[in-house]
This record gives sequence, structure tokens and C-alpha cells, in this order.
Amino acid sequence: MTRCWNESSYKRGMGRTPKLNGREAGLLRGIGFGIGVTGEDLMERMQMSAEDLCDVLNTLLDIGYVETASMKERVTVEELGKENFEINPSYASDLKQALRR
Repeated sequence: MTRCWNESSYKRGMGRTPKLNGREAGLLRGIGFGIGVTGEDLMERMQMSAEDLCDVLNTLLDIGYVETASMKERVTVEELGKENFEINPSYASDLKQALRR
């Protein structure tokens, strides 16, 4: 019998554990795994400069861990306060495990 997909790698999820630095992990906790958060709320919660926050968000957007409501691939400092951010549901369970460590 020939298999069309590798069953063992399918059950493991992404295949590798996400490695997050402290800022990325803190930002993911700030966004939360629920309905998401606005950029304005993130700026208040994270107590980071807007430029640093944009850098970390753009990194997470590039990787695919975070999504914007408007489906933008990158955000600027000017757009940050108006944008809504949420965790990509495809990575949610793997990111939860990574944040527990």
C-alpha cells in the first residue's frame, strides 16, 4: 500500500518548534490567542517605542505567525495604531507550546 503523505510528520504539526526571542514572545502574549488587538492597545501594553514594535511585528508578519485584519504584509509606524493584529490560527497550537517553555 502506498501512502500519499507521511503520517508521522502530519501529526507533529509544523515539524519544528518555533524559537522566539523575548520581545517576540511578549508581543504574542500581548496579542493573545483570542480575537486579536489593535496596534494602539499593543503600544500601551508593550511599553516599547513605535519603531521597535513595528520591527518585531514585521518580523512576525514575515514569518507568518501574526496576521493583520487588512492582510497587509508589512506595517509602518503611521499605520500601526489603526491596524488590528491577530495570531495566525495555523500556528496557534505550536506557538502556545513555545510560549509555555
